[in-house]
Amino acid sequence: MLFTGKGDDGNTNLFGYCDQRISKSSAIAEALGAVDEINSLLGVAKMAAGEKIAGILDQVQHDLFIVQAELAGAKKEIVREKIVALENVIQEIEQELPPIKTFFIAGGTPLAAQLDHARAVARRAERRVVKVSEERKVSLSALSYLNRLSSLLYVLARLENHKSGIKEKSPRYD
Repeated sequence: MLFTGKGDDGNTNLFGYCDQRISKSSAIAEALGAVDEINSLLGVAKMAAGEKIAGILDQVQHDLFIVQAELAGAKKEIVREKIVALENVIQEIEQELPPIKTFFIAGGTPLAAQLDHARAVARRAERRVVKVSEERKVSLSALSYLNRLSSLLYVLARLENHKSGIKEKSPRYD
């Protein structure tokens, strides 16, 4: 059944329908929701992406389920190789792009804008998970993965605009 009514009081269960109930406004519920939100945004971006970027985003979506499982109490953890894989993709793409000299205005192509939006949500998810880590154990690998994820999304947005011939715009501070 899709609904049980058990959450009507503002509480929910964590992993495996355990007896532990938590408030839906708790730090862990906020973190889980933020990671879920980034995963959903990546699904939208993936639909607009070419094969290469879609493949990268698909793998990230699977990885985010591991992060969520860990946060919810499962004996799961992002392995170091997944972080290294993100770092390798970021470094590979950076070689195709002009060096960064300033901040850039988000936007460009519709896909780049979606990736920029996903990047901002990924940063929020990271902040929420850091908050949880102040209250209970969260692996360094989960925190590192989320930190690399925002960098990956940034470089993917830049790549999409670069390949589309869209020049990056620096913010005006006037």
